Amino acid sequence: MTFDQWLKAPTDLSLSVDDVHVWRVELSRSQLQLQELAETLSSDEQVRAKRFHFEQHRQHFIAGRGILRTILGRYLGIEPQALGFDYEAHGKPVLGDKFVTSGLSFNLSHSQGLALYGVSRHPIGVDLECIRDNTDVEALAKRFFTDREYEVVRSLSPNQQQQIFFRYWTCKEAYLKATGAGLSQLEQVEILLTPTQPASLQSEEWSLTELIPANNYLAAVAVAGQNLHYSCWQY
Repeated sequence: MTFDQWLKAPTDLSLSVDDVHVWRVELSRSQLQLQELAETLSSDEQVRAKRFHFEQHRQHFIAGRGILRTILGRYLGIEPQALGFDYEAHGKPVLGDKFVTSGLSFNLSHSQGLALYGVSRHPIGVDLECIRDNTDVEALAKRFFTDREYEVVRSLSPNQQQQIFFRYWTCKEAYLKATGAGLSQLEQVEILLTPTQPASLQSEEWSLTELIPANNYLAAVAVAGQNLHYSCWQY
Protein backbone atom coordinates (compact mmCIF):
# COMPACT_ATOMS: atom_id res chain seq x y z
CA MET A 1 0.00 0.00 0.00
CA THR A 2 1.64 3.25 -1.12
CA PHE A 3 1.20 6.65 0.49
CA ASP A 4 -1.28 7.84 -2.15
CA GLN A 5 -3.80 5.07 -1.36
CA TRP A 6 -4.90 6.13 2.13
CA LEU A 7 -8.60 6.96 2.24
CA LYS A 8 -10.94 8.85 4.51
CA ALA A 9 -12.53 6.47 6.99
CA PRO A 10 -16.30 5.91 6.86
CA THR A 11 -18.43 7.50 9.56
CA ASP A 12 -19.79 4.12 10.62
CA LEU A 13 -16.75 2.01 11.46
CA SER A 14 -17.21 -1.74 11.50
CA LEU A 15 -14.45 -4.28 12.08
CA SER A 16 -15.19 -7.88 11.16
CA VAL A 17 -13.02 -10.80 12.26
CA ASP A 18 -11.11 -10.70 8.94
CA ASP A 19 -10.59 -6.92 8.88
CA VAL A 20 -7.36 -5.08 9.62
CA HIS A 21 -7.53 -1.29 9.75
CA VAL A 22 -4.38 0.82 9.61
CA TRP A 23 -4.62 4.53 10.42
CA ARG A 24 -2.11 7.15 9.27
CA VAL A 25 -1.92 10.11 11.64
CA GLU A 26 0.00 13.36 11.31
CA LEU A 27 1.03 14.40 14.82
CA SER A 28 1.43 18.14 14.21
CA ARG A 29 -1.83 19.68 15.41
CA SER A 30 -3.16 23.15 16.15
CA GLN A 31 -3.12 24.46 19.71
CA LEU A 32 -6.91 24.16 19.89
CA GLN A 33 -6.77 20.53 18.77
CA LEU A 34 -4.00 19.79 21.27
CA GLN A 35 -6.04 21.30 24.10
CA GLU A 36 -9.03 19.16 23.20
CA LEU A 37 -6.90 16.02 22.89
CA ALA A 38 -5.11 16.70 26.18
CA GLU A 39 -8.47 16.69 27.96
CA THR A 40 -9.03 13.06 26.88
CA LEU A 41 -5.79 11.81 28.49
CA SER A 42 -5.63 9.95 31.78
CA SER A 43 -3.78 11.48 34.73
CA ASP A 44 -0.74 9.24 34.19
CA GLU A 45 -0.61 10.18 30.49
CA GLN A 46 -0.74 13.85 31.43
CA VAL A 47 2.18 13.30 33.81
CA ARG A 48 4.12 11.56 31.04
CA ALA A 49 3.44 14.46 28.68
CA LYS A 50 4.91 16.96 31.17
CA ARG A 51 8.15 14.97 31.39
CA PHE A 52 9.15 15.67 27.79
CA HIS A 53 11.99 18.17 27.59
CA PHE A 54 11.17 19.42 24.10
CA GLU A 55 7.82 21.05 23.42
CA GLN A 56 7.42 19.35 20.04
CA HIS A 57 7.87 15.92 21.63
CA ARG A 58 5.30 16.79 24.28
CA GLN A 59 2.81 17.93 21.66
CA HIS A 60 3.36 14.82 19.55
CA PHE A 61 2.74 12.60 22.59
CA ILE A 62 -0.49 14.42 23.42
CA ALA A 63 -1.66 14.22 19.80
CA GLY A 64 -0.65 10.58 19.46
CA ARG A 65 -2.38 9.40 22.63
CA GLY A 66 -5.41 11.62 22.22
CA ILE A 67 -6.02 10.52 18.63
CA LEU A 68 -5.46 6.86 19.58
CA ARG A 69 -8.14 7.25 22.24
CA THR A 70 -10.44 8.96 19.73
CA ILE A 71 -10.04 6.20 17.15
CA LEU A 72 -10.47 3.33 19.60
CA GLY A 73 -13.43 5.11 21.16
CA ARG A 74 -15.16 5.09 17.75
CA TYR A 75 -14.82 1.31 17.49
CA LEU A 76 -16.02 0.78 21.06
CA GLY A 77 -18.77 3.39 20.99
CA ILE A 78 -17.43 5.26 24.03
CA GLU A 79 -15.89 8.64 24.80
CA PRO A 80 -12.08 8.79 24.38
CA GLN A 81 -11.48 9.66 28.03
CA ALA A 82 -13.39 6.55 29.15
CA LEU A 83 -10.71 4.25 27.74
CA GLY A 84 -8.27 2.48 30.04
CA PHE A 85 -4.96 0.87 29.11
CA ASP A 86 -2.77 -1.83 30.61
CA TYR A 87 0.80 -2.67 29.61
CA GLU A 88 2.40 -6.04 28.90
CA ALA A 89 5.85 -7.10 30.12
CA HIS A 90 7.77 -5.32 27.35
CA GLY A 91 5.61 -2.21 27.42
CA LYS A 92 3.07 -3.06 24.73
CA PRO A 93 -0.17 -1.15 25.48
CA VAL A 94 -3.41 -3.14 25.49
CA LEU A 95 -6.99 -2.30 26.39
CA GLY A 96 -7.71 -2.45 30.10
CA ASP A 97 -9.61 -5.31 31.73
CA LYS A 98 -12.90 -3.46 31.36
CA PHE A 99 -12.63 -3.67 27.56
CA VAL A 100 -11.08 -7.13 27.07
CA THR A 101 -14.43 -8.65 26.07
CA SER A 102 -14.58 -6.29 23.07
CA GLY A 103 -12.06 -8.52 21.27
CA LEU A 104 -10.30 -5.43 19.93
CA SER A 105 -6.51 -5.48 19.48
CA PHE A 106 -4.38 -2.52 18.53
CA ASN A 107 -0.80 -1.42 18.17
CA LEU A 108 0.96 1.81 17.27
CA SER A 109 4.25 3.22 16.06
CA HIS A 110 5.52 6.71 15.38
CA SER A 111 8.57 8.24 13.73
CA GLN A 112 9.30 11.93 13.38
CA GLY A 113 5.87 13.58 12.97
CA LEU A 114 3.99 10.57 11.64
CA ALA A 115 2.18 7.75 13.46
CA LEU A 116 0.48 4.52 12.43
CA TYR A 117 -2.21 2.68 14.40
CA GLY A 118 -3.28 -0.86 13.59
CA VAL A 119 -6.65 -2.22 14.76
CA SER A 120 -7.81 -5.82 14.42
CA ARG A 121 -9.68 -8.69 16.07
CA HIS A 122 -6.37 -10.59 16.14
CA PRO A 123 -3.01 -9.90 17.81
CA ILE A 124 -1.34 -7.15 15.80
CA GLY A 125 1.97 -5.33 15.65
CA VAL A 126 2.92 -2.19 13.73
CA ASP A 127 6.28 -0.57 13.06
CA LEU A 128 7.02 2.67 11.23
CA GLU A 129 10.47 4.04 10.39
CA CYS A 130 11.73 7.14 8.65
CA ILE A 131 14.60 6.13 6.36
CA ARG A 132 17.76 7.79 7.68
CA ASP A 133 20.62 7.99 5.17
CA ASN A 134 23.29 8.26 7.90
CA THR A 135 22.42 4.87 9.42
CA ASP A 136 25.27 2.33 9.37
CA VAL A 137 22.96 -0.37 8.06
CA GLU A 138 25.62 -3.00 7.41
CA ALA A 139 26.92 -2.85 11.00
CA LEU A 140 23.40 -2.98 12.43
CA ALA A 141 22.44 -5.85 10.14
CA LYS A 142 25.50 -7.82 11.26
CA ARG A 143 24.51 -7.31 14.90
CA PHE A 144 20.74 -7.82 14.78
CA PHE A 145 19.94 -9.87 11.67
CA THR A 146 20.28 -13.56 10.86
CA ASP A 147 23.26 -14.65 8.78
CA ARG A 148 21.10 -15.01 5.68
CA GLU A 149 19.53 -11.55 6.12
CA TYR A 150 22.94 -9.98 6.69
CA GLU A 151 24.29 -11.56 3.51
CA VAL A 152 21.36 -10.10 1.55
CA VAL A 153 22.07 -6.60 2.90
CA ARG A 154 25.84 -6.93 2.35
CA SER A 155 25.39 -8.03 -1.26
CA LEU A 156 23.53 -4.89 -2.33
CA SER A 157 24.60 -1.42 -3.45
CA PRO A 158 24.62 1.32 -0.75
CA ASN A 159 21.32 2.78 -2.01
CA GLN A 160 19.61 -0.61 -1.98
CA GLN A 161 21.07 -1.43 1.44
CA GLN A 162 19.17 1.41 3.09
CA GLN A 163 15.83 0.36 1.66
CA ILE A 164 16.29 -3.36 2.38
CA PHE A 165 17.59 -2.76 5.90
CA PHE A 166 14.56 -0.72 6.93
CA ARG A 167 12.22 -3.24 5.29
CA TYR A 168 13.80 -6.00 7.37
CA TRP A 169 13.74 -3.86 10.51
CA THR A 170 10.08 -2.81 10.28
CA CYS A 171 8.96 -6.37 9.54
CA LYS A 172 10.93 -7.83 12.43
CA GLU A 173 9.77 -5.21 14.91
CA ALA A 174 6.13 -5.43 13.80
CA TYR A 175 6.17 -9.18 14.39
CA LEU A 176 7.89 -8.89 17.79
CA LYS A 177 5.40 -6.22 18.86
CA ALA A 178 2.51 -8.43 17.75
CA THR A 179 3.80 -11.33 19.84
CA GLY A 180 4.70 -9.10 22.80
CA ALA A 181 8.36 -10.13 22.65
CA GLY A 182 11.20 -7.70 23.26
CA LEU A 183 13.57 -6.27 20.65
CA SER A 184 16.36 -8.42 22.12
CA GLN A 185 14.95 -11.19 19.93
CA LEU A 186 15.45 -9.34 16.63
CA GLU A 187 18.08 -11.81 15.43
CA GLN A 188 15.79 -14.75 16.22
CA VAL A 189 13.14 -13.67 13.69
CA GLU A 190 13.90 -14.38 10.05
CA ILE A 191 12.15 -12.42 7.32
CA LEU A 192 12.12 -13.58 3.71
CA LEU A 193 12.30 -10.73 1.18
CA THR A 194 14.20 -9.46 -1.85
CA PRO A 195 14.46 -6.05 -3.54
CA THR A 196 11.67 -7.11 -5.90
CA GLN A 197 9.52 -9.41 -3.73
CA PRO A 198 7.29 -8.62 -0.72
CA ALA A 199 8.28 -9.78 2.75
CA SER A 200 6.97 -12.92 4.38
CA LEU A 201 7.44 -14.89 7.59
CA GLN A 202 8.35 -18.55 7.84
CA SER A 203 5.14 -19.12 9.78
CA GLU A 204 1.72 -19.78 8.26
CA GLU A 205 0.11 -18.55 11.49
CA TRP A 206 0.99 -14.91 10.74
CA SER A 207 0.41 -12.42 7.95
CA LEU A 208 2.99 -9.76 7.16
CA THR A 209 2.17 -6.68 5.08
CA GLU A 210 4.53 -3.88 4.05
CA LEU A 211 3.31 -0.29 3.72
CA ILE A 212 4.64 3.00 2.39
CA PRO A 213 2.77 5.56 4.51
CA ALA A 214 4.67 8.61 3.24
CA ASN A 215 7.65 9.61 1.15
CA ASN A 216 10.87 8.35 2.79
CA TYR A 217 8.97 6.15 5.27
CA LEU A 218 8.56 2.40 5.46
CA ALA A 219 6.20 0.39 7.68
CA ALA A 220 5.02 -3.14 8.32
CA VAL A 221 2.00 -4.77 9.96
CA ALA A 222 2.07 -8.27 11.43
CA VAL A 223 -1.26 -9.94 12.28
CA ALA A 224 -2.10 -13.40 13.57
CA GLY A 225 -4.08 -15.17 10.85
CA GLN A 226 -4.33 -15.44 7.08
CA ASN A 227 -6.65 -14.18 4.31
CA LEU A 228 -7.20 -10.86 6.03
CA HIS A 229 -8.74 -7.73 4.51
CA TYR A 230 -6.74 -4.54 4.91
CA SER A 231 -8.06 -0.98 4.87
CA CYS A 232 -5.78 2.04 5.21
CA TRP A 233 -7.38 5.18 6.62
CA GLN A 234 -6.13 8.77 6.84
CA TYR A 235 -7.13 10.37 10.14
